[in-house]
Amino acid sequence: MSRDFTSIQRDRLAAIALGGNSPTRNGGPAETIVAALADMACEGVIVAVSRFFRTPAYPPGSGPDFVNVAALLRTALAPGPLLAALHAIEARYGRERLTRWGERTLDIDLLAVEDRILPDEATLRHWMDLAPARQRVEAPDRLILPHPRLHERAFVLIPLAEIAPGWRHPLTGRTVAEMAAALPEADKSAICPL
Repeated sequence: MSRDFTSIQRDRLAAIALGGNSPTRNGGPAETIVAALADMACEGVIVAVSRFFRTPAYPPGSGPDFVNVAALLRTALAPGPLLAALHAIEARYGRERLTRWGERTLDIDLLAVEDRILPDEATLRHWMDLAPARQRVEAPDRLILPHPRLHERAFVLIPLAEIAPGWRHPLTGRTVAEMAAALPEADKSAICPL
């Protein structure tokens, strides 16, 4: 069942992306994501999960295809502690942060928490506008919400559009459905349901 962030007014609803392209003790990326979703349920109530998608590695040519999925989690955790809990789940499945955008057993990104902007609008705008060449070598040293690359990544938007098409980016005002529709056709056609 599709939901958007406004459907549960009294709870903090977080959008989360999960992906991986390397095996773990649980098996391939899809099996690892299923196990990680079960772990994530300990941090709140999983409200919705998209289908699983096969997606090309990002940036192109950087490794095997990924399996990606989006989930909505209703939680009492504030964004900082939630991110720490998600990083702990990644670590359980062997995630090592050795290379930016390299192969990974499990990658869990906190995409958004309702309509919150963290730490502030100017910082979010800075990271959203960062040139691609600088994105390869620079990473924020703090939690940025919504995720600063959310609006341009098909492997995030296509799964997220299945479960939260009406969520509106608090800075741009565009919905997930609008952002997904605006992606280049080649990017969208490269995302395949499993």
